[in-house]
Amino acid sequence: MNAAGSRTAGRRTTVHRRTLAVGALATALITGLAGCSGSGETGPSGAPGARKGQAAAPESAVRLIGDGSTAFTGAQPHQPTWQRMKPGQKPPQFVVFSWDGAGEDSQKLFSHFRKVGKKYNATMTYFLSGVYLLPEEKSKLYDPPQHSAGRSDIGFNDTEGIRATVRELRGAWQEGNEIGTHFNGHFCGPESGVGNWSVDDWKSEISQAKSFVKNWKTNSGLKAEQPLPFDYDKELVGARTPCLEGRKNFVQAASQLGFRYDTSGVNDQIWPEKDNGLWDLSMQLVPVPGRAFQTLAMDYNFLVNQSGTTQGDPAKHQFWGNQMRDGLVQAFDRSYQGNRAPLIIGNHFESWNGGTYMRAIEETISTVCVKKDVKCVSFRQLADWLDAQDPAVLAKMRTLKVGEAPPGGWATFLAPQPVPPAKQNAQQDVKQNAKHDS
Repeated sequence: MNAAGSRTAGRRTTVHRRTLAVGALATALITGLAGCSGSGETGPSGAPGARKGQAAAPESAVRLIGDGSTAFTGAQPHQPTWQRMKPGQKPPQFVVFSWDGAGEDSQKLFSHFRKVGKKYNATMTYFLSGVYLLPEEKSKLYDPPQHSAGRSDIGFNDTEGIRATVRELRGAWQEGNEIGTHFNGHFCGPESGVGNWSVDDWKSEISQAKSFVKNWKTNSGLKAEQPLPFDYDKELVGARTPCLEGRKNFVQAASQLGFRYDTSGVNDQIWPEKDNGLWDLSMQLVPVPGRAFQTLAMDYNFLVNQSGTTQGDPAKHQFWGNQMRDGLVQAFDRSYQGNRAPLIIGNHFESWNGGTYMRAIEETISTVCVKKDVKCVSFRQLADWLDAQDPAVLAKMRTLKVGEAPPGGWATFLAPQPVPPAKQNAQQDVKQNAKHDS
């Protein structure tokens, strides 16, 4: 990229290095490292399971923020209105499709998957890399923790790349999608990666990621462009760390800064719980059809297990894409028919191995998002639903193992619990005292 030049080159050099590093672990490769990278608005459609979304604020109500790079435009359109589940009610099947890096380049994958989302009534989370809104000539504005100013393992952008990325971010948000962060320079590895960052380092990185979004007009010179239609200080509530590294200290920093979730861990397909006040919406292990192990639900991890390179044997491209699609659908089915735990899927706007993983994702979306009781949502929307539920009910659902259907069915498993005798007596005492006082 660079829109199309240095940004892609920088990303793919980094991906190649990660591929070789993980390839050395070829016999294990159950999880691998999560490789991460980045890469006309049309009318919005309703979010899955949503009531009709609020209309965007009239233009007269738009309030520019700072240099006009962002603006307050009212409540985000097309958001679901969640209710607490009734006793005995079967939970929806949530699926989250998310994108690391989230920039628009010559491949036009960001704009393509916006169309896919609208077609299948799926909202998604786009994790923006802040440096994709920073032009190469302003690279020194980025002062990464433990690295020299102007350093980035995924490069920066150019004016047209920034213009295209902002256009897609604007349209994505107006359609109900979430804009999170994938931070900035994407530093991975044991020696100089984000795994070595302190809590204060993460706070600096988050602050800079916000700054690049809040000042893209000044930094790029694109003063005539429309603002992003949200206040990023309020919009930004979750993230995925580069290569899933550095999560422990990031979660501490994010918790102090008011984030609501993190998706940087590795977990099985079970119901989530909170960690340090944040919903732990970790990446998940899913089947690799025909193989005796599982891998992360991410294009990069399937690639590592299949070709170990972004340019594998063209004769195997179709098979590899089918294998990923079938693994994701199998993971979906075991939740859908079993414990109904949300399925978390991560991807990159890349054409690795001939674009076969992009095809796999699109076919997965078209297969699962149209099914009954399925909600293809953003992480923020999933966190909203979790917050609306009875914590005791969520705790009980967390006792179900991967693919385990509730004993006796959902109506029995989540039936109202009888009040213990001691509590009944206490309640009766309260009623009697209240009656006496009146």
